[in-house]
Amino acid sequence: MPMTITEKILANHAGKEHVVPGELINARVDFVLANDITAPVAIREFEKIGVADVFDRERVTLVPDHFTPNKDIKSAEQALLVKNFSRQYGLTNYFEIGRMGIEHCLLPEQGLVGPGDLVIGADSHTCTYGGLGAFSTGVGSTDLAAAMALGETWLKVPESIKFEFTGELQPWVSGKDLILYTIGDIGVDGALYRSMEFTGPAIENLSIESRLTMCNMAIEAGAKNGIVAPDAITRAYVEGRCKRPYQFYQSDPDASYVKVYQYDVSKIEPQVAIPHLPENSRPVGAAGNVEIDQVVIGSCTNGRMEDLRVAAKLLQGKKVHKNVRMVIFPGTQEIYLQALREGLIEIFVMAGGAVSTPTCGPCLGGHMGILAKGERAVATTNRNFVGRMGHPESEVYLANPAVAAASAILGRIAAPGEVE
Repeated sequence: MPMTITEKILANHAGKEHVVPGELINARVDFVLANDITAPVAIREFEKIGVADVFDRERVTLVPDHFTPNKDIKSAEQALLVKNFSRQYGLTNYFEIGRMGIEHCLLPEQGLVGPGDLVIGADSHTCTYGGLGAFSTGVGSTDLAAAMALGETWLKVPESIKFEFTGELQPWVSGKDLILYTIGDIGVDGALYRSMEFTGPAIENLSIESRLTMCNMAIEAGAKNGIVAPDAITRAYVEGRCKRPYQFYQSDPDASYVKVYQYDVSKIEPQVAIPHLPENSRPVGAAGNVEIDQVVIGSCTNGRMEDLRVAAKLLQGKKVHKNVRMVIFPGTQEIYLQALREGLIEIFVMAGGAVSTPTCGPCLGGHMGILAKGERAVATTNRNFVGRMGHPESEVYLANPAVAAASAILGRIAAPGEVE
């Protein structure tokens, strides 16, 4: 029976020869994760179960990354609860401040997730790991508690949608633009509880960073997961990095899809999603001459080395507009260190930017980048909902790192070509 890559991974983890969309399955998990917001709830539910230990101390990871470095007493207590639980159960993969990173940047970097894995996390952007060819999805904290205890979870097998991308990318266009364009086409509920499978020659030529970015934002179309079939680019990334055996899956040529979309990427320009939904995407030139107050470059969507290099290329020798504050959030400490070695941190500081240790802070309106009433930000993050980054009467415009850097320089939403 022909199956998609998502169906094959789920069948394997459910101990079945095949599965079909709509089928309810019990599946073993390869890895589970939570952060300083979602883990405390999971920990309390885990304690109610009454088991003596987690299912595997090497496959449960807790990453304090949302309100950290701790912004107040409440967030400090949340982080302490996470740390104490990790100590109590001897978790191998607990990452304290100074060693941690934004969770969805950190886990691939550390080789904790790999192709063919089934990963669940108490964070909606767990779907990021589909960029490596894994089935990964977000779950509630109570479901995570059960998985921490049992090493398995239940799922409904999603229908799959195929997105075929052909052609060659225009300058300054990346995976962020492809996913914003796609969400703009199908809407924020266009893939509701479905698997978004990204395929085609243009995807095959994308970097791992761009693939992770695309899968990261699958949830913004309502998807259960996003996924890219692993290939030679994937192998080059995971070889010598992944700490466990991994397996490459491919969709069968005659696998069934509920829909198929085809896009010519040569026609896609750098995109901007205007407030207040990711589906409000349009070419940067059509976003309007909007003056801005803040630029955020980083997050689990665009905080990797490729993203920082692109931003630095435009910012080198230039200055951030006097009316704009620009904050840079490397995705992990290793990324921060590599950016330092390459001179990118100096470029950012000389341009007038502020560089932070890894944190999710501003993306969810947590800290270190909150917007006041009436302020506008261009951000490389993943959501621009009402009040997402601060005051409900502030505005967030989503874009790639090149657009964000250009906008920081000119003090308004700008195309990269305007500052080259």
